[in-house]
Amino acid sequence: MICLAFVWIVLDAKPAIAAIDTVNYNNANLNNQDFSKADLSGKAFVGAEMRNANLQGADLSHAILTKAVLLDANLRDANLTDALVDRVFLLGADLTNAVLEQATMTRTSFQDVTVTGADFTDAILDRYEIFQLCQRADGTNPVTGVATRDSLGCR
Repeated sequence: MICLAFVWIVLDAKPAIAAIDTVNYNNANLNNQDFSKADLSGKAFVGAEMRNANLQGADLSHAILTKAVLLDANLRDANLTDALVDRVFLLGADLTNAVLEQATMTRTSFQDVTVTGADFTDAILDRYEIFQLCQRADGTNPVTGVATRDSLGCR
């Protein structure tokens, strides 16, 4: 009887299917959206318009932000570890205390960006942008304990 019950349970079992995250932010208009403290790790924002977006404290680790527009965005305390931030307009954005370790940030504009306390350890940035960032880099990241100037390799 127990064997019959066991066989019935096994034959009636349905395979577990992993839930696939189908949220797609590519080419989306996300201007003025509030993503504060959101878990956006691994999400793609390719070509997304994110002007004045609030990403304070958001987890953007491993995210893809290629060709995104983040003018005047709030990225205070955001985690962008291992993120791909390629060809992004960050003009006027606030990266205060952001963690950008090992992020790839090539051909990205940091004009008028606040980087107080930001940690760029092992991030890949264009030399000209590093030079520009070093002109205003200060502070120490409260999470990693790394000085912004040291993480950028400023002299």
